[in-house]
Amino acid sequence: MLKYKLVQRKDMTKGALEGSKLYYPQVINQGRVSFDSLCEEVAEQSSLTSGDIKNCMDRLINCLVRHLKEGRSVDCGDLGSFRINIRSTGADTPEAYDAATMMRKPSVQYYLGKKLRDMQDTGVQYERYTPPSNE
Repeated sequence: MLKYKLVQRKDMTKGALEGSKLYYPQVINQGRVSFDSLCEEVAEQSSLTSGDIKNCMDRLINCLVRHLKEGRSVDCGDLGSFRINIRSTGADTPEAYDAATMMRKPSVQYYLGKKLRDMQDTGVQYERYTPPSNE
């Protein structure tokens, strides 16, 4: 169950009055799963050891980085896919373009795989958190 609380924020809708505010949901973080814990959990569900899982993830990341640097998109199955995206300021002519000064830091775009998209569409239940009253 995904818990959320309501927080008041500036109304960003078009035509909103100056200073108006609305309530929006904010997910309550239920903790963090460490990489080591995740590897242990995956190892328990497979014939691999936690060390095998860590080694596999390390190699996966190295390969992912190499392929992205070479301009390839990388399909990671149900996990999703990754591709690199570049942005830059423009130049008036091709000769005036200088990548060293005009190119911005590249970003990595991530696209959800099918199981994660399905989880978004149908697999999440919500529960509104109400803080205990101090009586």
